[in-house]
Amino acid sequence: MPPKTKLSIAVTFLLTVSLACTSITEFSGVLFPTAISATPTHRTQQPLGSPEPTPTFVAPANPFPGPDGLGDPYFEDLGNGGYDVQHYTLALSVDLESNEIMGTATLSVVTTQQLTSLNLEFIGLHIASLRVNGTEALYERQGAELIIYLPQPVTADQSLEIEVNYQGTPGEGVDRELLPEYSEGWLYYGDGVMVAGEPTGASTWYPVNEHPLDKATYTFLINVAEPYEVAANGLLVETNDLGSDRTYLWEMRDPIAPYLVTLAIGEFDVEESVSSSGVPIRNYYGEGVPPDVRDDFVLQDEMIDFFETVFGPYPFEAYGVVVHDLDLSFSLETATLTVMGNSFTYEEVVSHELSHQWFGDSVGLKSWKDIWLNEGFATYASELWNEHAYGREVLDENLSSVYEEFALYGSYFENSTVGDPGPEGLFGYPVYYRGALTLHALRLELGDRAFFDTLKTYYARYAHSNVSTEDFIAMAEEVSGSQLDEFFDGWLYQTKLPDIPQMGLFAADFVEE
Repeated sequence: MPPKTKLSIAVTFLLTVSLACTSITEFSGVLFPTAISATPTHRTQQPLGSPEPTPTFVAPANPFPGPDGLGDPYFEDLGNGGYDVQHYTLALSVDLESNEIMGTATLSVVTTQQLTSLNLEFIGLHIASLRVNGTEALYERQGAELIIYLPQPVTADQSLEIEVNYQGTPGEGVDRELLPEYSEGWLYYGDGVMVAGEPTGASTWYPVNEHPLDKATYTFLINVAEPYEVAANGLLVETNDLGSDRTYLWEMRDPIAPYLVTLAIGEFDVEESVSSSGVPIRNYYGEGVPPDVRDDFVLQDEMIDFFETVFGPYPFEAYGVVVHDLDLSFSLETATLTVMGNSFTYEEVVSHELSHQWFGDSVGLKSWKDIWLNEGFATYASELWNEHAYGREVLDENLSSVYEEFALYGSYFENSTVGDPGPEGLFGYPVYYRGALTLHALRLELGDRAFFDTLKTYYARYAHSNVSTEDFIAMAEEVSGSQLDEFFDGWLYQTKLPDIPQMGLFAADFVEE
C-alpha cells in the first residue's frame, strides 16, 4: 500500500445476538446458507443491535488455554497461538439491499500444543452456533477475542474442524478505538462491497487468526442476487445459477495472510489477458470506472515479465485488480487481486502493488515491526520499473529528490526509524522512501550482480513463508560475502541520514549552515 493514502473507516466490536441459522444448500460439497439472497428484503428475527446475552454456563476448567496473542512487538494481542489454520472455507449469502450476511466459516486447524481452549478474532456479527469436530462447543466473546472451549482436550499435531455459523451487518455498532488504524475490513457502499484492511480488518466479516504468521489457503462460496457479481482471491472455479441469484466459487490455493484476503461484490466489467510467461490477468472494473482509468493497467503484463526477471517467477496462479467505482485515496495489495478505487491508479501505484505479490504477499512478515520489508521493497520496485521502462536517469533523479527531502526535513522523522517505526509509523514516509533508499544504497554497495542475486535468492528461499529484517540481512551477507552490520544499522536503525557517495549525495550538502 503506498504511503499517505490510507482511508480510515471506523470498524470494531459489537456485543452480539444469538440467532438461528436458516436452511442450507449443498454446493460443490460445502454446506451453504441461501436464505438472504433468496429474499432480498430479509431481516433477522431480532434487532441486529441487540446485545448477545452472556452465556449462562460456568466456564469449564481450562488448564491449557491457547495464547491470546502471538507476541507481535507492536500488537501483542493480535493473532492467537497453540494452533495453525491450514484452510478457511467461507460460505456467505450476502444481501446487498440491507448489507446483511449469513454464513458459515469452517476452519481446518492443526494444533501445535496441548489445548483445552483456543482463541480467534471475530468482531461483531451474531453467532448462531459453533461446533468443533461436529460437536457443539461453548464459547465466550471478550472484545475482539472469540474464546472456544474445546469439547475434549487435545494434544499437539491433532486436526480440528471449527465451524461457526453467523449473521448480521459487518461493522455495525463500531468503535474505532478498539482496532488499529486503517483496519477498514468490510466496506459497504450501497451498490457494492469492498474488503480491505491492514494490519487488521478480516475479523470484521469472518472468524480468523489475524496475524501474518498464520497463513492459510481459502475457499470462497459467495451467494448474491443478480445482477451482482463476486470477485475474490485466487481463481474463479465455478458459478451456479439459482434463478434470481448466483453462487460464485473461488479458490485461493496458495497460503496468504488474513490482511491480504479480499472480497468484491458489485456490477463489474471484466477484462482478461495473459502475460508472456503465462500468468492469467483478470481485471474487475466497476461499471462506472471510466476508460482513462482502465488504461492505467495496460502495462501489467509487461510489469509481470520484468519483475520475474529481477525477482523470480510470479508467486501465484493469477493476478489482477478490482477497481471499485469509488474515490479512494489508497490501494491494497490483496493477494492476486489488488484493491483500488478509480482515483489512485497511476503507474507508480500499479507497479508498486504488483511487486507486493512477491514481497509482502508471498514473502510475508514475521511481525509488523518489519513492515519496511513490504513497503520499502515495493517502493524501490516501482523505481526499478521506471529504470527499466524509462532509463536509469529517471531512477537516479527520483531517488536523489527523495534523498534531498530526508536531508532537509529529516528532523520530522526523528521519532521513527525504518527498522522500528513503531505502531503509529507503520505507514509513514520513512518506511516507504527511506526503505527504498536503503535498498538502492545496498545495490550500490554490493554492485548489481550481488544485489539482484540477493533479491532472487531471498525470494526463492522464503516464498510463501515469513521473514524478519534479520533474515534479509543474513541473506545479503551470505550472497555477497560482505559483513553489513554497520551498513544496515545506519540505514535502518539510526535517524541520521547516511551518505551515498556513489551518487554524490551527502546529507551535509542539503543543510544550511
